[in-house]
Parts: sequence; structure tokens; C-alpha cells
Amino acid sequence: MTNITHELSCDILVAGGGAAGVPCALAAARCGARVILCHDRPVLGGNASSEVRMHIVGANGTGSFDRGCELQTEAREGGIIEEIRLENSVRNPQRSASMFDLILYEMCRAEPNLTLLLNTTVTGVLLERGASTRVDVAIAERQSTEDRFRIRAQTFVDSTGDGRLGFEAGAAFMRGRESQTEYDEPLAQPKADLHQLGSTILITARKHDRPMPFIAPEWVREFTKEDLSLRLYAVPGDEEPTHEYGYWWAEWGGTLDTIKDNETIRDELLSVTLGIWNHIKNGPTGTPADADLFDASHWALDWIGFLPGKRESRRFIGQHVLTQQELQSSRQFPDAIAYGGWSMDLHPPEGVDATHEAPCVQHELPFLYDIPLRSCVARDVPNLMFAGRNISATHVAFSSTRVMATCAAVGQGVGTAAALATQNSVLPNQIASNEVLMCSIQQRLRQDDAFLIGCSNDAMGGALHSTQISASSEQPGGEADNIFSGQTRCVHGARGVSPERTDEGFHRWMSAPNEWPASIRFNWQAPQSIRAIELVFDTGMHRHLTLSHHDGYTSRMIWGRPQPETVRDYAVQIIEQGEWKTLCDISGNYQRLRRHSLPKGTVTSSLRIVVTATNGLDHARILAVHLD
Repeated sequence: MTNITHELSCDILVAGGGAAGVPCALAAARCGARVILCHDRPVLGGNASSEVRMHIVGANGTGSFDRGCELQTEAREGGIIEEIRLENSVRNPQRSASMFDLILYEMCRAEPNLTLLLNTTVTGVLLERGASTRVDVAIAERQSTEDRFRIRAQTFVDSTGDGRLGFEAGAAFMRGRESQTEYDEPLAQPKADLHQLGSTILITARKHDRPMPFIAPEWVREFTKEDLSLRLYAVPGDEEPTHEYGYWWAEWGGTLDTIKDNETIRDELLSVTLGIWNHIKNGPTGTPADADLFDASHWALDWIGFLPGKRESRRFIGQHVLTQQELQSSRQFPDAIAYGGWSMDLHPPEGVDATHEAPCVQHELPFLYDIPLRSCVARDVPNLMFAGRNISATHVAFSSTRVMATCAAVGQGVGTAAALATQNSVLPNQIASNEVLMCSIQQRLRQDDAFLIGCSNDAMGGALHSTQISASSEQPGGEADNIFSGQTRCVHGARGVSPERTDEGFHRWMSAPNEWPASIRFNWQAPQSIRAIELVFDTGMHRHLTLSHHDGYTSRMIWGRPQPETVRDYAVQIIEQGEWKTLCDISGNYQRLRRHSLPKGTVTSSLRIVVTATNGLDHARILAVHLD
């Protein structure tokens, strides 16, 4: 039977449904664009999915480098990735990898403007006829159903990680490590090479009530204690070795072609990872290894990954190449669509074979930094964009931008930009030079709770700047008019935003402790017509929050329930004929950003939000209110 070809059309095609592609597709669809999301696996999430199981990290760091302090430095990414994390924390207390897959699937299925094609790989493109290099059609194949798709779109976004779509379109790309002189980067190599960060296969294990033997396959690697002295026995940032979750440092393949040699890399990584487990269970000479430190007698493997978690392959050359100095100096970009903050995290390409080198060297960045749209737009294909680890950055800069929460923030930025540009008939390669459009994109991102350094949100919107605001109570520093600041987080503290690019303060209303109900009220001299209200609540963004199968890492989070700072029960009320009328009555909230459409024809001179409970904190906190 031959493949059946289907003709499809959309505004935006997103290829790749990983940590960048899902927020990209959701953002574009929520902005009104017709979106098709093609993903080559049966589940969404990429390296965070049940197939790989790496926890999503980002600007707030982890291990030896944490960037977070309550009411001082709130570095955790907002927007769609925060929505995903909060949903996962409440609905997945058991920390199931498959439940995470389901949540991403549900979110995509819930968007009416989004068509999801799983198990579908983009294999080629057709360019427009003539001299243009614009992509006209993407070819995708789904082998499981013997179907072939010709997908016509206005804008194409490559979030595949390996850059398959962009490669087929002929977009210029980089591979390997640049020399120090190429971009004047002190952390680069003296001489350029094709080496990259390697890949890792993860495992999970479970403790049982009796001794559990492990019989290793004959082909696993044998490791001595010396081989693992800088890894298993002394991992930077880990409090102690752990059995329940695998080893990010079990890395290999960076000296090979991480695309063409991926099957070879997979086979060797199984040998490496199971060899490490054999070392822990049975010791290098057939006797238990250091039982006092590594008592794994009752532990058994629960899951073994067969899909390598890939760190690096192609990086496209965009309208701008992000460099080491720009991250270190927190350079301001007028076309910023996202931010990062993870350390520049360089690994030896040889991975575990580099036994006398640490598994990574993390060069801490003093502040959060901008990621410009131009690093996400192809230099030579007018309607091609990128989101994820394949954006336009040097190897050194990429070592920070590659982590998944940063990729998610970039994905939301690219999806928003693509949607608004499409609606205005502007090609991706013309967006950054269009100041009016760029301003609209940034404003929409801020309205969707995607933080941009130094950019203030139009907190109340339109004619509502004449608002008089009051509250039932307030704390010093947490006054009601803070919701007008336009900044929905504190980033003035250590390792936050450079002082010249932010304002100190709590940037939220905080009611007095133990005074319920607590309310914040808006009054206008002339009645206002209001169609919708958007609220931003505190979700403890100074803390870590991400699905992890690592017990030690999870113990530093509040997982399995809502974040205690978040408003749980509240009502939106207006004055009507001299009395308060409730328009929205919400209970059980755990999300940070909430939108409510008000009844058609709502006109009032006074509106208030009445909070009756949080998820644990003794007072109410609201960071922003946007009225439309």
C-alpha cells in the first residue's frame, strides 16, 4: 500500500513538540493563528517526556547555583511553562512521567486553533518558485498510518532540536565549537572543532523490601572507582549519590555526529549507564561497591531509557548570533522575546571517557539576560523561525540557552511573534525592524505573564489609567498601587536583573496578615465598560518547581499541591445600583494567570476583587490586574 498524501494548510507550522515547540504552538494558537504542530514521537515533551525523563531547569539554576530569594529574586520562568509546572504539581503528586505526557497532550488538544500530528516527521520542504528562498510547503510523513502530508503555511517554526525542517530548507547552521577568535569568546576553544555536548540515557530505580540482584548483560562497560571519581563519587551540586534517578553525567558521543551516529550513541550509552548501575550494585570486581556509601542491595531498576537525551546538534545562523559577552554583560536587546540565566555549562565532549575532567564546568552569570527575536529568525530563509536548543548562538552561549525552561520561554516568544506577524502580513525576517509590531509582541507576552527584562506591562490598560485604587488592608511595601508597577516579579535581589534595568520593590499588593476577606478596589469618576479581567497571582517563583524523579531535588520544592502564596478562593464584583454584584466566584485556584470574561454590557464605576482564602499563606497577594 502506498502512502496517502493529505493537503493541509495553516498560518503557522511548528515542527517539534518538545519543551520549546509545545509553548510555541500554544502561544500562537491562543493569539488566534491556525497552527499545526508536527511531532515525531508518540508523546510530547522531548527530553522532559516519559521517553527521556529529564527535569526542566532554567534561569533559576539548580545544584550549587541557585538564583532565588523570596521577594527579592524570582527567576523562575512565567507564562506557559509556569502554567504547565503548576498544573503538573497539583495533578501529578505521584510524579508520574506519563501523567506529564498526558497534561501536555490535554493542553494541545484543548486549543481549537491547534491541530496536533503525533508520530509525524517533517522530511522535506518545497520552496516558492523563482528566486525566493521562502518555504511554501513542508512534507511530513507518518509511517504508522502510511500517511504523507503536504502542509502549506505562511510561517514555519523549527523546534525539532536537530533542526530537520531548517536543514531541509537550506538554512545556514553551525556545528561544533567555535574558536576564541571567531566571536572573541574567552571560554571558547583555542581552535575550532566539530565536538559538541554529548547525550545521556537516564534510568530510574525503586527500593524493595528484600535484596534485589542485578545480572548485567555481558556487553556493559566495567568501571573502576577511579574512572568515576569525579562523577559518581563527587558530583558537583548533588548532596549525595542517588539511586532513584539516573545520572545526567553519564554522557557520551560528543566527539561523534550526534545526528548521524545517534544509533551508535544509543548503544554505547546503554553500555555506559548499565555499567554504572552494575558498578553500584555489584562493584568493579563482583563484590558490592563501597556498601557504606552505596548501599543499593534492595534497589532494582524500574525503567531504562532507550531514547538518548540529546544536548546539542545543529545551531542555526539567524539575524543575530548570541555570544558569551552578551550573556555575561546582560546586553539589552530592543527585540527581546525571552530571557535566560542558567550558567554557561560546558561539558567535555568525551563525556565519561574524560575520566580526569569534571563532568561539567559551570560559569555563573551575574544577572538574567535577554534573548532577542533575531536569534530566532533565519538569516537566509525569510519565513523560517527557530525555537529551542537550535537557536542562533555560539557553542558557549548555547550552553546556557539550551536548557528546557529557557527553550520554553523562547518558544512562547516565537509563537507569539509568529502569530502577530502573520496577522499583520509581516514576514518573520521583517519583525525586528518593525518597532510598532515589536512593541505589540512584547506587550502581548507581558500580558500573558512572560517576563521581559526592563519592560513594564500596561497593567490596567487603555482608559483605565485614571483608576483610583484602595484596599481593605496592606502591608508596608505591599501597597495596593503596586499592581500599577507593570512588573510582576521581584528581580532586584542577588543574581536577578542588573540594577539599571529594574526597580526595587515587591511589585504586588499584600493584605495584612490574617484579615479575611481581603479586597482590592478600583473606582472611576466615569462608568467604564469592561469586557474581561486578567489577574496575576503569586506562585512562589523564587523556588524550584518542576517534575523530577530525583527525590533530593524534589525535596527542595513544594510539590503535589498548590503553591502556598497563591490565592485560592476569590470573587470579582462590581457596583450595580449601589450594591455589590458578583460576576465571577472562583474556588480552588492554583494557577498564576487567570482570565475571566465578564457578561456582555458590563458597565460600572467600581470593581473589586475579594479574596477569602489562599493555598496556605496568611495574607492575599495580587501582582497585577488587567482590565479590557
